[in-house]
Amino acid sequence: MSTDPETLAVYGAQAQKYADMTADMKGDKHLAAFITAMPEGGSVLDLGCGPGRAAAQMAARGLIVDALDASPEMVAMAARHPGVSARLGTFDDIGGTDRYDGIWANFSLLHAPRADLPRHLGALKEALRPGGLFHIGVKTGTGTQRDALGRFYTFYTEDELRTLLADAGLAAGASWTGRDVGLAGQADDWLVVHARG
Repeated sequence: MSTDPETLAVYGAQAQKYADMTADMKGDKHLAAFITAMPEGGSVLDLGCGPGRAAAQMAARGLIVDALDASPEMVAMAARHPGVSARLGTFDDIGGTDRYDGIWANFSLLHAPRADLPRHLGALKEALRPGGLFHIGVKTGTGTQRDALGRFYTFYTEDELRTLLADAGLAAGASWTGRDVGLAGQADDWLVVHARG
């Protein structure tokens, strides 16, 4: 999803390792809640789908899944899952009006520069059907930095993210926080927010 060449190169080179790390998402309570909230046969966007693990679970539950990622290697992996329509694109390739009942942006938009996030959120609000569910996951903190692998990250506080969502016309609701070790091997604090269009 990022257009940052270094970030995309890391995901391309580490695609299989990343897929192995995210192989078991069946215990992901946020994904389960997202799927449960969708109407039967609903249309969803997996924004920054990676190897397609979440998209595969959505499709297995009868949802119509549009999966988008900027890494060709990740798109190829995602496309192998039954019922998943995966395509190559960036955050600027969302497009459309009232297309989706739900948008799953799970730790993907944090690769966008802070100045670009309002534009991306505006496009996502436009693509979301009225009352649709928007899931966003970010790493918490301030500023920007590259991790040990060279991936670019923008960090957000919860107040900042809620303000950005509100400015885009998205009503933030429940939120969750935690701390996990990612692909780079370091522990990071994170925030997940569910919002309605």
